[in-house]
Amino acid sequence: MAALNPYLVFDGNCEAAFNFYKSVFGGEFPHIGRFKDMPPVEGSPEMSAADGEKIMHVSLPISKESILMGSDSSEAFGQTTVVGTNFSISINTDSEEEADKLFNGLSAGGKVTMPMEKTFWGAYFGMFTDKFGINWMVNYDEPQQ
Repeated sequence: MAALNPYLVFDGNCEAAFNFYKSVFGGEFPHIGRFKDMPPVEGSPEMSAADGEKIMHVSLPISKESILMGSDSSEAFGQTTVVGTNFSISINTDSEEEADKLFNGLSAGGKVTMPMEKTFWGAYFGMFTDKFGINWMVNYDEPQQ
């Protein structure tokens, strides 16, 4: 069964926002990844030191069923933050097959921004904007070896 979670995008203040949310909800961050932690991507422009310190991904469990997730946008990757559209619905699935089914169904008629593919962080992941302008992320966490 797929789980839906909000994914928020910030313009450089993701860490401050998530520290604030943590002060309200409590809990701990299971993971905080920065853009500087990414392996080099061939053909991508060199990232500034300031962009490298921005948050690539952070998650904060807020209940047994819900996780608040977020990141900073990075102009180095052609991203900008537009208030009002700076969120996505993140779907976590139980299998690659379920991920493909939901990705293909929901992205029909929309714009794929990252096709489903295996990632360096150990997930099968993709992103798109559906035909109604809603941003989605689909994720299947590969079993740990």
